[in-house]
Amino acid sequence: MADGTDSGFSEGQPSGPGGYSGPISPDIDPLNITTSTVDLEESLDMGAEGDAKSTRDDITALTQSSLAGLRLDDALASDVHDLFVTVDDPEKHITNMESYITYRVTTKTTRSDYDSHEYVVRRRYQDFLWLRERLEATNPTHLIPPLPEKHSFRRLDRFSPEFLKTRQAALQKFLSRIVDHPTLSFNENLTIFLTAKELASHRKQAQGIMGKMGSSMRSMAAGYMLKNRSPEYATMQEYVNTFGAKMGTIDRINQRLLKEMTDYQQDLREFGPVFTLWSNSETELAPAMLGMAGGVEKCEKALEQQISDQEHVFAPPVKEYILYAEAMKAVLKRRDSIQMEYELTIEELNRKRNDREQLKMSDQSYSLGAFLGKDPEEVRQQKRTKLDTQIEELLKQVEVSNDSVECANADLKADLERWHRNKRRDVKEVFSELCDRNIQYYQECLSAWEETLQEINQKSELETASTLATPTSSCPATPNLATPTSSITPPLPATPTKDGTEGGAGDGEKQ
Repeated sequence: MADGTDSGFSEGQPSGPGGYSGPISPDIDPLNITTSTVDLEESLDMGAEGDAKSTRDDITALTQSSLAGLRLDDALASDVHDLFVTVDDPEKHITNMESYITYRVTTKTTRSDYDSHEYVVRRRYQDFLWLRERLEATNPTHLIPPLPEKHSFRRLDRFSPEFLKTRQAALQKFLSRIVDHPTLSFNENLTIFLTAKELASHRKQAQGIMGKMGSSMRSMAAGYMLKNRSPEYATMQEYVNTFGAKMGTIDRINQRLLKEMTDYQQDLREFGPVFTLWSNSETELAPAMLGMAGGVEKCEKALEQQISDQEHVFAPPVKEYILYAEAMKAVLKRRDSIQMEYELTIEELNRKRNDREQLKMSDQSYSLGAFLGKDPEEVRQQKRTKLDTQIEELLKQVEVSNDSVECANADLKADLERWHRNKRRDVKEVFSELCDRNIQYYQECLSAWEETLQEINQKSELETASTLATPTSSCPATPNLATPTSSITPPLPATPTKDGTEGGAGDGEKQ
């Protein structure tokens, strides 16, 4: 202190977030810790003006260094590709106990920490699940890509070709996201997964460690809750919750659409044969009926393809990002657990310092040690020494916890930025593909009905022309009034009689 008095803070002070070295008061908000300069400065009691200025410079330098390092990692990850993984060739295995599917995982790499440049192993779904659990345990502050649920495609048989194709694509995307990550791609568990011939021994070895870690985290969360959270992470949590809810709504609507489309397809399958059977009993309408049957059949085939596209192109990415939202919630909880540890350590440190301050003014004549015959001043000194030792240990813990919080914040922000980039690309691709498939479906239906209509019209015109060219016997001929018919007899000329008069034919006969 400036006046030289002993304030109880003569020992080294813990570094606050961003590398700050100064006293920690009970008014500290240890939760408001981010890598931004403003938040870091506001979360601490800076003390004297000169110390505050130097601290701001240190914080700014550290922040810029951290962000530059993150940008460098991302740049290296985007420019250098030295690890390629392919998932293909699903194969069914049948044993006395179970039936399962394995996939061939082929790895090609130029990294020096691999003994060979190419590896080929077979892995089942449980092996992928083991890998994700190990990555989550060893990298708790990173966003681990989600795996597809074991039985997420309930409409499909888990051994059907459609299911295997969809599952293979999801596992391929899972591994691709991991090998493209600047940190996860160097994890030793990933190396074991890609190179080991069998994983049984590695899986058994890791179960005990993971169980202990999970129990520790659950105990911490049950015993303490965050008092408050920085606005940045509160906004992040709100966004994740909203995003997960929206994606869940899209998935439910898509499932309803799939059901309606499937029902409609079944109706079309029954609709077409009706026209075919009808044409057998209606000779004159047969061409039109057969044309309608053909149009319905073409629309049914187009709808079948549309259902397949909706189920295998659009639905899997939606489900993946629902799982991504859950993964983001989990990593935020793990970050909060690290924040809890830092806050609890700060509170314990402040409590010990208050105890030491009260020790100076307390009367040790009535302490337990004094009743046992010890000198009160000696008792005071022993308590002081014990508190000094505890405070020194807590200072070290604060330093470690502070570093852990800063690393957690930096890792989470970098992964969240990477996730947003991938999300924008994936959403654009999926929605564009969905639009193209819908356009193609409706164009096929339009073309089918146009061909049907043209065919019906052409046959009707041919029938009309044929009818006009061939008259039937039921239409009587119109007589030609200008030409005398055989039924009209012209008058006979008059013949002279004996008495000199002219007589007709009748008269002559009478004579």
